Amino acid sequence: MWKKIIILIIYLLICILIYQKYTNQESINIITSLKEKISIPNIKEKPIGYLIIPKLNLNEELYSKDSSNNNIEKHVTILSPSQNPGQNNTTIFIAAHSGSGKIAYFKNLNNLVINDQIYLLYNNKQYTYFIKDIWETKKTGTIFVPKEKTNQLILTTCSPKNDGYQLIVNAHIKRANSS
Repeated sequence: MWKKIIILIIYLLICILIYQKYTNQESINIITSLKEKISIPNIKEKPIGYLIIPKLNLNEELYSKDSSNNNIEKHVTILSPSQNPGQNNTTIFIAAHSGSGKIAYFKNLNNLVINDQIYLLYNNKQYTYFIKDIWETKKTGTIFVPKEKTNQLILTTCSPKNDGYQLIVNAHIKRANSS
């Protein structure tokens, strides 16, 4: 009688072990095949800062130059020749659409005037700029901005008034504050 009970217990233990082995292996295979079939979305990338223009009620996220979110079809965009505003005598170029639609962040850029304030929150520091110059230039794919001995913030978009031209706003640093 004891032999039969022991054999039954051993048989049950073997069955449990076999079940666990194949169930776990099958679970792993199912998970692996699901991962291959399902595109898991990326975790939302955090912005490196914000462009804030109170007069235009604009508060838009900024992403690093190498980010897929640093795209004029999604956000205001930091252009390639830009430098870190935390260094001396740097220029940061930011472009966005004008016109209409949800991505026309600079649709009212032409309403800015000399001495209006622009804030740049960048890597946990706040930079305050004031507008020095505003002009339009023929659209050629590049813009010429005179380099000055101060940190500059250049905003650019298509001219809302003149086809084939772009609006350029040249702002100079006023101060930087740690956040």
